[in-house]
Amino acid sequence: MQSRIDAWFLSRLSSFLDGVPVELRLWNDVHTSPSTPPIATVVVRDRATLIRLLRRPALAFGQAYSAGRVVVNGDLVRLLEALNRALGGRAYEPAPRRAANSLASAKDNVHVHYDLGNDFYRLWLDEAMVYTCAYFEDPGATLEDAQRAKLDYVCRKLRLQPGDRVIDAGCGWGALALFMARNYGVTVRAFNISDEQIGYAHARARREGLADRVTFVNGDYRTIDGECEAFVSVGMLEHVGPSDYPALGRVINRVLDRRHGRGLLHFIGRNAPMEFNPWIAQHIFPGAYAPTLSEVLPGVCEATGVSVVDVENLRVHYALTLKHWLERFERHAEDIRAMFDDAFVRTWRLYLASAQASFASGDLQLFQVTFGRADDAAQPWTRHALYQTPAHGAL
Repeated sequence: MQSRIDAWFLSRLSSFLDGVPVELRLWNDVHTSPSTPPIATVVVRDRATLIRLLRRPALAFGQAYSAGRVVVNGDLVRLLEALNRALGGRAYEPAPRRAANSLASAKDNVHVHYDLGNDFYRLWLDEAMVYTCAYFEDPGATLEDAQRAKLDYVCRKLRLQPGDRVIDAGCGWGALALFMARNYGVTVRAFNISDEQIGYAHARARREGLADRVTFVNGDYRTIDGECEAFVSVGMLEHVGPSDYPALGRVINRVLDRRHGRGLLHFIGRNAPMEFNPWIAQHIFPGAYAPTLSEVLPGVCEATGVSVVDVENLRVHYALTLKHWLERFERHAEDIRAMFDDAFVRTWRLYLASAQASFASGDLQLFQVTFGRADDAAQPWTRHALYQTPAHGAL
């Protein structure tokens, strides 16, 4: 009797997957038989997990995979990509009105993800610790070359000139700020609220003789002051939230030079409003949100005295970036397990694989929005200069 009930539960779960070629197998060897060769076999190890998967599939799958109660035999990325294409976000929830992130909650959220330790991130990021989408001028480029190309691409989009003052909001481990100062002769004030990242960036600036040209500030974007010719934010907007986009817009309008100011926002986005996968939201990026362009532009740009100059989508570049990260992560899985535990390795493997699958399938986008003052007379006539890659060296 119980095995028949289990088989019924399994058939319900299989129906939810909407034809994705995957074999589902239970602890008691009850299983499905897809009509085409399966991408992977998903083994559910207990009845309680099976019931949770039926109730809240996205959240339950992540939690069970991390705990080892669900095992995937086969290509995890291909499986997740196929699920994204088939389900189209049906396992997630539509985006509700979100409360604003307070300074305290923003700090707590950043601590969960970015303060796990520099030694951990150093194992699988590039040598400059760039934790944002790379730019692959050639898909066969190394991760280091692609990250260097991304930093330079951002600088060219900002039209940096020697002597410019730059504000970098959400600077990570400082790679972009240091690159701008070293290669473009600008001065930078870079803001961040991750203690681990800001400490690393301070030390690197001193070590590389750039401390007089790059100032790292342990502060939230709402604390930014001063003036600048260029404002840049790479990978921070996801942590701001729609209700605070006007606040960010007011900061940009306040600090940006009235005649020649220009800027760039680089952020993960979506085509339609939707929350992150609930497991990602709970266990990886608390408080984060990937916005649509229609959510960002009214608050950040339209009401703040700047005009949108260009919008580019680098989605495929982020999928390839994540492929590199996941491969490096797997090479160091035993070292990471020794730092943390097996559940941590499973959690981060699933996060990196699901992110790669989300960008590959189009579930997530990667937008770069450039903007400037409405009467900017120096705006270039064409994009030609963007694709003239200068021979800049170190990251």
